[in-house]
Amino acid sequence: MADDNLILDIDQRGVATLTLNRPEVHNAFDDVMIAELTRALEQLAERDDVRLVILASTGKSFSAGGDLNWMKRMAQYSYEENLNDANALAKLLKSLNFFAKPTIARVQGAAYGGAVGLVSCCDMAVASKRASFSLSEVKIGIMPATISPYVIAAMGQRAARRYFITAERFSTETAAELGLVSQVVEDSDLDDALNQLVDSLLANSPAAVKAAKQLIFDVADRPIDDALIAFTSKAIANIRVSEEGQEGLTAFLDKRSPAWIKK
Repeated sequence: MADDNLILDIDQRGVATLTLNRPEVHNAFDDVMIAELTRALEQLAERDDVRLVILASTGKSFSAGGDLNWMKRMAQYSYEENLNDANALAKLLKSLNFFAKPTIARVQGAAYGGAVGLVSCCDMAVASKRASFSLSEVKIGIMPATISPYVIAAMGQRAARRYFITAERFSTETAAELGLVSQVVEDSDLDDALNQLVDSLLANSPAAVKAAKQLIFDVADRPIDDALIAFTSKAIANIRVSEEGQEGLTAFLDKRSPAWIKK
């Protein structure tokens, strides 16, 4: 799939790269881009040959957030139209955050407003030192509402209480300290660092990776009580007797590569 706004490439390893392709407007997104991204994620979720998804962009900016022309249109919308518009973005964010396969954000430049939400929804983010971040919504009289659950989960309530209301721009190093970004590298090393993560992910059982990601959502913020202990015990027992669980354990004992590692 390829169009003017969004490029989808899937390589022979099953690595899908979704590239925002509006460099002339710093990859700002609008309702059309949101719909295209949501549709692409839904299609990728159904493909067994896709192992992971990289979210990238062209040009010098990762994404400037909301497109100015889109925001001009929103200013004329009724409450109901604004609600429908917000629900569309919320659907995209939920789809990305809970995407069953691993997701990596490749952040080569500035990520502002809603783009911070996209980064927060990915499992991990590799960023260039020249990238920068800002939750800039309050500067124009709005707030980062639909992205807030994911940004707060990524960077914590304390940091959110500062950056939501100051709209300050902060560096990649600060983003890494807050947990928003997983790794900071020189711009020239960005793809090498990304490929190292990809190689690590592809070495693992696809079924186990999917289950481990879901495990985090199932366990996070729950009290450690008998119900949770029983749940986790059942989870490990189920995956041990699964096809890939058996293959992984057997391969480890036989000192050979498991079947999911392609030569």
